[in-house]
Amino acid sequence: MPVPPSAPLPAPSGAAFLREFLRDPLRTASLLPSSRSLAAAATGPVPGTGEPVVVELGPGTGAFTGVIAERLGGRGHHVAVELNPRLAAVLEHTHPGLDVAVADATTLPALLAERGLGRVDVVVSGLPWAAYPTTGRTLPEVIAGSLRPDGVFTQFGYTCTRVLPPAHRLRRQLDAAFGEVAGGPTVWANLPPAFVLTARRPRHR
Repeated sequence: MPVPPSAPLPAPSGAAFLREFLRDPLRTASLLPSSRSLAAAATGPVPGTGEPVVVELGPGTGAFTGVIAERLGGRGHHVAVELNPRLAAVLEHTHPGLDVAVADATTLPALLAERGLGRVDVVVSGLPWAAYPTTGRTLPEVIAGSLRPDGVFTQFGYTCTRVLPPAHRLRRQLDAAFGEVAGGPTVWANLPPAFVLTARRPRHR
């Protein structure tokens, strides 16, 4: 979805993030983009060698996108799935050449098929927990079915929300879809403080 030359340039990432939070706080979930420290923790499983396929869900304005690109160094394939077309336009402007799909994360299998990609190596999610579907097939099931047997899924969350119902619901969904789920330490350098859940050994159904 390239931005036409005559179109106004997208707003800077911080301004765009704040604007989208005010428009839809449940889907954007934060006033500020994630810090580089949190991005480093969430993208840690991205391989430093080979030709990996990496999917980023809910990249927003690209706080994790740039770190993933650095780790890939031009290797493999990086797909960014962003439901908000305005944020997708920001991504395409700031990361030329990035494969941006304006779509819902639950359509991941179809998006991969359209691109001729099989199962992927890593899925990194910046989606707010409240945006996870509560009916039908769960998003962790969709993600697990799209990963290689040794694939890894990461999802960040804010420490202050760790005891709330959406957090417990997500953890149950992850435990059902993966054989191993671990919570990382608090990243205090992020505002607000956050942590990363890492899920391995996807259960393919």
